[in-house]
Amino acid sequence: EPGFDDIVRLASQICDTPVALVSLVTAERQWFKARVGFEPCETDLDRSVCAHALVEGDLLVISDLRLDPRTRDNPLVTDAPFIRFYAGAPLVASGGETIGSLCVIDAEPRPQGLTDAQANGLRILARQVVSQLELRKTIRERDRALALQHSQEQLRRESEAQYRVLFEAIDEGFCIIEMKFEDGIATDYRFI
Repeated sequence: EPGFDDIVRLASQICDTPVALVSLVTAERQWFKARVGFEPCETDLDRSVCAHALVEGDLLVISDLRLDPRTRDNPLVTDAPFIRFYAGAPLVASGGETIGSLCVIDAEPRPQGLTDAQANGLRILARQVVSQLELRKTIRERDRALALQHSQEQLRRESEAQYRVLFEAIDEGFCIIEMKFEDGIATDYRFI
């Protein structure tokens, strides 16, 4: 999707990294809604660095993945592609749940991490990812509501047409009305 692809390209440029991903994490796996510089479209959770970003309240920066106890045994660190640096901004939905991260990755360790401008840029882009996800969800809900409304309107028109045919075919008719009285005065009625 071009909007998400643009965000990862921009994150890669801002942070000067060869890899950037929009990673969405589920109970079983992480999958990449957008990616640049990374071939797989998903990984198991045992290969996920982004899963660690979910528990952080803010940006997670790991300057050297080989030295961090959470990641030093990760197959992406110990084997190809031998990633060394990770920075991930959590994707926090409007309901407060963290659903993934926007991350940047490098094959070289970065003892200095990210500059303040890079870190802020990554946070801002992560908010844009969430905004796009929620906008797309709202559009889908609107489209479903419009389709349901259209369907109900079509049923109403068909029902009216059936009653119109029936009404026009009747020479005489009658109705029963139930009256509601308060203190001997008719205050309301309904057709039975």
